[in-house]
Amino acid sequence: MEVTHSEVVHSAARELMVSSGSVDVKEQIRQAVDIVDLVGHYIQLRRQGRGYVGLCPWHDDSRPSLQVNPERQSFKCWVCDIGGDVFSFTMKMEGVSFREALEILAERAGIEIQARPAPEPGTPQAAGDKRTLFKAMAWAETQYHDYLLESPHAEPARRYLVERGITAESIEKFHIGFAPNQWQWILAKAETGQSQATSTRAKILEAVGLLGRRASGDVYDRFKGRVLFSIRDTQARPVGFGGRILPELSESNPAKYVNSPETKLFSKSRLLYGLDVARDPMRKSGTALVMEGYTDCIMAHQHGFANSVAVLGTALGEEHVRILKRFVDRVVLVLDGDEAGQRRANEVLELFIVQDLDLRVLILPDGADPCDYLQEHGGEAFQRLLDNEAVDALEHARRVAVRGIDLANDVHGATAALERVLAILAKAPRREGTAGFREEKILARLAHEFTVSEEEIRRRLTQLRRAARRPLVAPRHAPPPQQGGPSDQDDLGPGSHEPEEAAFRASDLHRAAAAEYEMLEVLIKRPDLLPEARAAIRPEQVTLAPCRRLYETFCRLSDEGMEPTFDRLMLEFDEPAQKAFLVELDESERTAAVEDAGPLLLEIIRSLKRLENQRQDPAQVAALKKQGLDDSQKQDLLLEMLGELRARHGISESTDG
Repeated sequence: MEVTHSEVVHSAARELMVSSGSVDVKEQIRQAVDIVDLVGHYIQLRRQGRGYVGLCPWHDDSRPSLQVNPERQSFKCWVCDIGGDVFSFTMKMEGVSFREALEILAERAGIEIQARPAPEPGTPQAAGDKRTLFKAMAWAETQYHDYLLESPHAEPARRYLVERGITAESIEKFHIGFAPNQWQWILAKAETGQSQATSTRAKILEAVGLLGRRASGDVYDRFKGRVLFSIRDTQARPVGFGGRILPELSESNPAKYVNSPETKLFSKSRLLYGLDVARDPMRKSGTALVMEGYTDCIMAHQHGFANSVAVLGTALGEEHVRILKRFVDRVVLVLDGDEAGQRRANEVLELFIVQDLDLRVLILPDGADPCDYLQEHGGEAFQRLLDNEAVDALEHARRVAVRGIDLANDVHGATAALERVLAILAKAPRREGTAGFREEKILARLAHEFTVSEEEIRRRLTQLRRAARRPLVAPRHAPPPQQGGPSDQDDLGPGSHEPEEAAFRASDLHRAAAAEYEMLEVLIKRPDLLPEARAAIRPEQVTLAPCRRLYETFCRLSDEGMEPTFDRLMLEFDEPAQKAFLVELDESERTAAVEDAGPLLLEIIRSLKRLENQRQDPAQVAALKKQGLDDSQKQDLLLEMLGELRARHGISESTDG
């Protein structure tokens, strides 16, 4: 039975409620999703002692640095200083907000979570609600796909796909569809059997980019007369389309390809065609093949290259590289053999160098594109090209730099070419292992070709690297990873309403305020000692914001009659940095060997008191010097300072008369 547009709009409001408390929702999901199974879905894990280890997906890891603790249901990479629970792991791997991570894990566990009531179709908010937009896109994808398969009027589109060599299996796998050559076909489908105003349905379809609007105010089907390639996000949700005009309609519509416009769901700089079906093969092989066209990608899949994706009518960007790095450690950029293809390779080279991702460049022979080459020569020939002709990005940069230059006689040109290559190399971190060996080979070849000593080339490379060096601590006010705005967030607990916190490293916190850090380290392991800490240290006396926020949460949970255990605290925070801080405190061995943590906590409290007094002394002296205090106020302040000084040095007040 066909799902109506009205059902699409309303279905978001019919999700079931798991429990009455938002923390309960998080706890149920956390208990239902085992972190070993979750992490093992992305990387290979092996048993080590009471836990598991694997290669960290966020840095060039040659020995297992990622540790998974099944008892605590936490993970930690000490090299990256990243840690957390199932929520923060999903946020990091998928590049999504906390709310989206919660929904992904809830679906994985078969748990339905409560959502905010979906806006009524007749309200202005309906066209801005992302859940409504996702459901509208899923509905539209089905309509276009069914029309391609079933309508006699779609015969030209089916014939075109056969001519392009696209099989029926690929049509199903990639959800290919067809928009008939009619101005308002999709709007008419949405109107069928509905009572809502046409303007409301049009606004929703316009919001997802299916309808365009003329200056006169009339709407039209943006993709009329086009074969549609459905573009899905990493969760396999349709978010946009790429439309290819049928050849027989090209005279009246000269634009060969039309993509969805930027919407709340669709951003071409953050999406790759085919990633939803290629992600597992990519992760398994460790390599991604990046094509330039939809049919190139589909044809690669048909010939066994299931790790292929394509860009969406735009050049690869920084966000694309970050997405690829989540799944693979090597990318092969497969480009047409024309001059434009080689130019595009040069444009993206520095992006991969900066991200420290192994990039290979394959320029196809005779100006062919991947689709045509695969159809003409087959998968085995294409594999031989990948094996023998895909060159390392640094080697490609060297070849491009020296092309057309007489290195023996053109001193100026040779010097400029060498500087260009070294400037690119300088943007990569210092490499070790296989990657470092490749760099050494490039440097040796440059020394030979430019008749410059390797020592001089290395000296210049070191200078450029020092000049380009960035601070290790992430900048404050870094943008959040999620798409969309505040409307994406539901009421998920106390942590959900906090402003986006600047990224920080736990090791930096210890260097900045060791006593505050170590007090929290003791309390994580011995929450029963919290009363002693609270009797001496108020939350506002803690100077570092992440430490103060955690201490405040300790105190709040205790006031609410709950023991502030590690597990409970993990549920109180949504931010990955704060979760990583908790794992760091829990895993730290600084206080683990202390048999009796009570005396240690008292010593830490004394240290905190001394530090606070040191901060207060200058302020008190300044107050004494300040005009406006009468003699009585000055005497009171002096007595207060004297009492603090006695307490600091353990001197009891005199009882002599």
